[in-house]
Amino acid sequence: MSKIEWQFADAAVSEEYVKKTGSELGFELPEDYIKCVALNNGANVEPDLFNVGNKEKVFGTLLSYDQDNDEYIVDVFNSYKATLPNGLVPFAFDPAGNLICFDYKESKDSPFIVFWEHENAWEKEMLMKEEGLTKEQAEEHARENVFYVAKTFTEFLNKLHD
Repeated sequence: MSKIEWQFADAAVSEEYVKKTGSELGFELPEDYIKCVALNNGANVEPDLFNVGNKEKVFGTLLSYDQDNDEYIVDVFNSYKATLPNGLVPFAFDPAGNLICFDYKESKDSPFIVFWEHENAWEKEMLMKEEGLTKEQAEEHARENVFYVAKTFTEFLNKLHD
C-alpha cells in the first residue's frame, strides 16, 4: 500500500456499526473499507490525488458515521438517491461536491470504486417527466456521469498519489 496518512478523523466507530449502517442502506459494505472507515471516520487523506481516465481528481473526505455530522453517510445517500444511478453508494466527497462511490451494479459482493460527477446530473424522475424517458433510459442517462476508478477499495487507496 502506498504511504497514506489519514487526517482530521471524527471519533472512531465500531466495525459492527459500519456494517449495520451499510445494511440499513441495503448494501453489504466491503471488509477493507469497513476496517478503514471504522478508524478513519470522516477523515481526509494525504496524498489525495487519483486519476479518472486521464483526469486528475482529488479525494476530499470519507463520509462520516457520526449522525450529527453534515456528511453523515446515510443523509448523503438519501439526499443523492434520486440522482445517483441504482447500485451506487457514496463513501467520500471530492472538494467540488462530486462523490466517490461503491458501484454494486456488476456484483453485490465486490463493488467497484467509481467517481460520480454531479455536473449535469438530473434526478431520474425529472428525466422521465421532462424528457419522456423510460425508467431504463433514465437509469442509462444517470450512468453517463459514472467513471470507473478501481476494482476494490484497497486498490483505490493504492492509486492515491501526490
